[in-house]
Amino acid sequence: MLVIQLVSSLLTLMLNQALQTRYGASAVLGLLLIGVGIRARSATCAGIGAAFIMLGTMTQS
Repeated sequence: MLVIQLVSSLLTLMLNQALQTRYGASAVLGLLLIGVGIRARSATCAGIGAAFIMLGTMTQS
């Protein structure tokens, strides 16, 4: 169980760093909102997160 948590945390940190360097902080915030929206079963929260990711990708182009 501890190994799974360690690997999961490491993958999350790597994904966070990759997104932040590629798309900026707005994409990381969007990913966080999507995760919260899925766990809370809130389509509004997940939709706002998706919009943040889209804004992050559009500003980098």
